[in-house]
Amino acid sequence: MSDDFEAVLAAVGPRLRELRRRSGATLAELSASIGIAISTLSRLESGQRKPGLELLLPLAKAHQVPLDELVGAPAGGDPRVYPKPFTRNGMTVVPLTRHPGGLQAFKQVLPAGGAGGEPEPRSHEGYHWLYVLSGRLRVVLGDQDLVLSTGEVAEFDTHLPHWFGNADARPVEFLSILGPQGERFHIRARYRRD
Repeated sequence: MSDDFEAVLAAVGPRLRELRRRSGATLAELSASIGIAISTLSRLESGQRKPGLELLLPLAKAHQVPLDELVGAPAGGDPRVYPKPFTRNGMTVVPLTRHPGGLQAFKQVLPAGGAGGEPEPRSHEGYHWLYVLSGRLRVVLGDQDLVLSTGEVAEFDTHLPHWFGNADARPVEFLSILGPQGERFHIRARYRRD
């Protein structure tokens, strides 16, 4: 096999792991939902098993990503077109970046009356930045219960259990940037009043 082909196959495992972690699923949960053994999934993620179509197709469907994105195929067509929006737990998520790993940017929209009920905070690897575009976003961070309004920003380590929802009955839109553990924003320019 060519070095390029080997490199593509080697990158599939980390992509699979990142997609699974981002969804909050365990290997056992993913295994139960698609019928692939936990040991097989673990070996795929660690790069100890080469992926075939019989494994990649159900994984792409489970993670709601196109097969070419899962294997890191070169982009075709208009490079300005990003993956299609998807809905998770009643929230519309619009991916703004293409590549698993590194920084991931999303526009997220909670409809009027959106995520209701009791918050169920979760934690995972990484660092998270939020910017509220419109509406009021309820953010539960550990033992803090905050409401962010239009133009407000929050950043936090995602090991801290967190949850997002509508602060009231109106819709809310926000930008969400997820980065690897230890990644932080670096401010290069600041406005200073004279």
